[in-house]
Amino acid sequence: MRVIHTIAGLKELLQQHRQEGKTIGFVPTMGALHKGHITLVERCVAENDICVVSIFVNPTQFNNQEDLRLYPRTPEEDYELLRSTGADVVFAPSVEEIYPGPDIRIFDFGLLDKVMEGAFRPGHFNGVAQVVSKLFAFVEPHKAYFGEKDFQQLAIVREMVKQQELPVEIVGVPTVREQNGLAMSSRNQRLSVEQREHASEIHRIMRESTLLTEEQSPDQIIHFVTGSINNVPDLRVEYFGIVDGDSLQPVSTWQDSGNIVGAIAVYCGDVRLIDNIRYR
Repeated sequence: MRVIHTIAGLKELLQQHRQEGKTIGFVPTMGALHKGHITLVERCVAENDICVVSIFVNPTQFNNQEDLRLYPRTPEEDYELLRSTGADVVFAPSVEEIYPGPDIRIFDFGLLDKVMEGAFRPGHFNGVAQVVSKLFAFVEPHKAYFGEKDFQQLAIVREMVKQQELPVEIVGVPTVREQNGLAMSSRNQRLSVEQREHASEIHRIMRESTLLTEEQSPDQIIHFVTGSINNVPDLRVEYFGIVDGDSLQPVSTWQDSGNIVGAIAVYCGDVRLIDNIRYR
């Protein structure tokens, strides 16, 4: 496994593989790797000749500087973990390497980035699009792998690829959960043992809500989920929306769409967690 820190070094290595006719898969991460990331990497290894993993904590997608400062960084542990997965290349650039100057590009995703995460983290998805578009330009992958836990991010990346007509297939991979149901996240490292147990109620309550759709409207389900989670110690719902899985716009009845998803953000103490569940 090669660890590369420069764009020039990455391009030179991948050009050699391309000339040999090899397919290139790509998993962009911000490090602090867990089983969810490893599932993406293993899928990438299985489906491509060369698997590239990036580790880069992207400053332009953080609208909270304290969150950026506290984001866990564990490069040596990450490298060790990736060696065991069969990854071929790790791209671990500095901020200066990715942003030699300010990136002033503004992306237009219509209504996709105006709801849920976009409403509560202004500028977040523009930052995501900035870094992912840069990474795609450096790696030029045939396939790129993203977790479905970041449901809205996946929709944004698909839209960006469509708008820019990029020759990359975006592969969504199902959310990986801890034994108690909590969606795996690098931020889980900041939770105490007790908080992890409380946070497991997020998925349990959302799962329970899927059994109520025959009797309750989307608005009633939102009220049930929000109230139930807010009654759990340490937990505070920032938003919970039930939306069309393609447009990400709210639905008012279960007949509005054949693809309906509930997406949530919850603070557990001062740690912000996201999750989602499919209703239709």
